[in-house]
Amino acid sequence: MFRIKKLDIYIAKQFGLLFAGTFFICQFVLMMQFLWRYVDELIGKGLSLEIMAQFFWYMGLMLMPQAFPLAILLSSLITFGNLGENSELTAIKAAGISLMQAFRSLIVISIIMAGISFYFQNIVGPQANQDFYRLLLGMKQKSPELEIPEGQFYSGIPSTNIYVQKKDLNTGMLYGIMIYRMTGSYEDQAIILADSGMMQSTAEKKHLLLTLYNGVWNENMRSQDLAGTADVPYRRETFVTKQIVMDFDGGFSMADIEDISGDARAKSLGKILHDKDSLQEYNDSVGRAYYEESARFFFKRAEVSNQDSVKIASQLANGNAKLDSMFLQLSDLKKQAAVRTAVSNAQSCATDLEMKGTFTKNMHRYYRTHVIQAIYKFTLAFTCIIFFFIGAPLGAIIRKGGLGVPVIISVLVFIVYYILDNTGMKMARDDQWTVWYGMTISTIVLTPIAAFFTYKSNNDSVVFNIDMYKQLFMRVLGLRSHRHIYRKEVIIEDPIYALDSFYLLQISKEIKEYSEEHKLLHLPNPIHVFFRPGDDQKIEQIVTKLEDVIDDLSNTKDAQILGSLNHYPIVATHAHTRPFRQKWLNIITGLILPLGIFFYLRMCRFRLRLRKDLNNILDTNHDVIERVAVYAAPAPRTFEDLENMPFVYELARNYEAQKHKD
Repeated sequence: MFRIKKLDIYIAKQFGLLFAGTFFICQFVLMMQFLWRYVDELIGKGLSLEIMAQFFWYMGLMLMPQAFPLAILLSSLITFGNLGENSELTAIKAAGISLMQAFRSLIVISIIMAGISFYFQNIVGPQANQDFYRLLLGMKQKSPELEIPEGQFYSGIPSTNIYVQKKDLNTGMLYGIMIYRMTGSYEDQAIILADSGMMQSTAEKKHLLLTLYNGVWNENMRSQDLAGTADVPYRRETFVTKQIVMDFDGGFSMADIEDISGDARAKSLGKILHDKDSLQEYNDSVGRAYYEESARFFFKRAEVSNQDSVKIASQLANGNAKLDSMFLQLSDLKKQAAVRTAVSNAQSCATDLEMKGTFTKNMHRYYRTHVIQAIYKFTLAFTCIIFFFIGAPLGAIIRKGGLGVPVIISVLVFIVYYILDNTGMKMARDDQWTVWYGMTISTIVLTPIAAFFTYKSNNDSVVFNIDMYKQLFMRVLGLRSHRHIYRKEVIIEDPIYALDSFYLLQISKEIKEYSEEHKLLHLPNPIHVFFRPGDDQKIEQIVTKLEDVIDDLSNTKDAQILGSLNHYPIVATHAHTRPFRQKWLNIITGLILPLGIFFYLRMCRFRLRLRKDLNNILDTNHDVIERVAVYAAPAPRTFEDLENMPFVYELARNYEAQKHKD
């Protein structure tokens, strides 16, 4: 039986508070991005607060389904980042509760949010889309005089250029008006000057009524000119009040209303599926009609005499003539006429085919948009679940709360999703990809990523451990850190100085023997490097023994000894022998010539560095032995001293035995 536990309620509360805040942030960002597309329709229109409120309300309803996934991603990432940063996630796991059990309440919430997203896309969104674009069309017709800029000519009215020196946004009055109208040609024109005027749209939104005050109308009357007459009639009219009607559609028509209602974004899923079948049937009928029409082959024969026609017809009927021979029998004039007719027919056919191709392409595109919107309603809702399984595991892995790292990661994930989704939608709309592939590519890519992050977080993976990547990067480039040994506040056991001196003397002796034997300044054999196994076990033994001495001497209180210990380098024990520990990786690297040269030179660099490190160890050993002699009485300083101190060998044997026993 499913029971709601206190942990589920606690995590749900944490998520709910963050979701409310992040949702409004995401909604605001999306609305501002969407607003820039229509800023020209808003500025300077004198719109009332009620109209502006409706504009933003419909816009918000349209964008809510897109804000849901991003808000879920960000809020889930912050929620589990906070739990991990405050060690609450560690306490949850220590109590025997798995990460998937901690996800349980938010999984249910994400599924509910996916259902709400689908509801908005299927019911609320289509109606909001229609209302939004109807409102936008009405806003375009509001105060057309405000489209006219001050101090420059405006050519947005057909066959008219208008100049306004100043305009009053409150009253709608225009001052210092100059109108240049062309009614026929450049010679047939009118120039109108007026002190002021007012412009209004007619009721049918097809014309502009311009009322002018105190002006002059100058016009050529060339259209009334008689042929051969040098004088051109001219008319000048001074008026106090004059009304002019100008054609101005403004982009508004009943077709716009039909386009809005026919847009797939303004339809529910049921309406899309119903219209899709009708569109498919209509497209098929048009395609069959075009095919049958193009299948009919006909041509127009050149105009020839009746005698030639009968002769050619009989030859064609008997199969004794070809088109080339028929053409050669014509006279030169008839040949030219036949060629002109053929070219005209070919151009007519090409134009007809181009128009039909454009029409069928638009019909097919209109059909694809319906399929795209039908699939998009499901994929966008499913994205809510995918983004949760990306955000929550990432928060559990990274364990960083707040708005810093989570926001950066959320933006990166959303950018990847946005690029994939928009690219797939565009390619599907343009028929470059299949509709199903284009509309599901973002889901196909992000679902394995979500599963990978969920698996890694459930297994406490260090896939996002920055220190791990830092160490890997340093290893590849041959970089290394320095020792940082400080004086301990509490020391349980003091170092065994005599034994440490003994081991340092042995290490120095082994280093000298190793240097004489291996000749680190010489280039190694490439065959041995890439194609023969084997590690330098001698260096590993030396480094292991040195690290034991350093660990024991780190318990000293002597600041000089601690300072000398920090001079010991951190030695790489195998990088000077071969690129990788795995034999097959070395073989592949050796076979790939450019890569092999790089790793061979890298290995030579490590050999030189090892030689420098060994010399550094010898010098540091000498300094440490000299300082240790102050605390160990007696303590060996050279191998000659060991001959007179047999107890040191006994001490070393006892230490090795105890170490082996432990």
